[in-house]
Amino acid sequence: MSEAYEVRARAELAVWKRRILKKPGLLGDAARAVQGRINRAIPEKVHAVITEVIEQMTRGIMTGSDLTTPQPLIGAGLEEREARVREKIALYRTTAAAEGGVAGAGGFLLAAVDFPALIGLKIKLLFDIAALYGHSGDLAAERLYILQIFQLAFSSPGHRHEIYDAMTRTGSTPVSLEDFDWRKFQQEYRDHIDLAKLAQLIPVIGAPVGAIVNFHLVDKLGETAMNAYRLRIFS
Repeated sequence: MSEAYEVRARAELAVWKRRILKKPGLLGDAARAVQGRINRAIPEKVHAVITEVIEQMTRGIMTGSDLTTPQPLIGAGLEEREARVREKIALYRTTAAAEGGVAGAGGFLLAAVDFPALIGLKIKLLFDIAALYGHSGDLAAERLYILQIFQLAFSSPGHRHEIYDAMTRTGSTPVSLEDFDWRKFQQEYRDHIDLAKLAQLIPVIGAPVGAIVNFHLVDKLGETAMNAYRLRIFS
């Protein structure tokens, strides 16, 4: 690892940590309160169904026999790894934006299809990034770390702080998918992207909104993953 690049990477990590651990402002608190009231108004049976759908879908992606995990990149320096990671993120951003544009132009049904497709795309990106940092996605521990990265990117500030703390403290992470809090996972993810994805259903503007939203969601996930793996390297 070149010394200059390490200094740059550490500085970017420090900025990212301050940003994700920053306490929410008044606007954020207000939005969270509104979302909380909406969630309380939704019948428990609906929450249970949504949780089950997302759990089964995510489990299928995480444990499916048809999931091909990339071979870990061995022997590369941090600068080379992250150059490849940035290329991978750019590729997935473009793909996600194209899918979001098509779904936004197609109305409710295509937008509904875009929801699970986007989750699958995001998790596949995380497997690719893990491999570029030298980690095997075949390992259960790595798959749980990938789910934590996903939560770190798409959660409310309070839950994000909990996830960060768990990722940086030994013994605080789930030991299996059975120990994973799927209800919290789906609710935090859904709350985080609901308003943005709902705009995708609006006639005329749905296509550009869908493209922009998907682009930024994947970009945010990529940045979160890079810094999550830097946490490991620099610890």
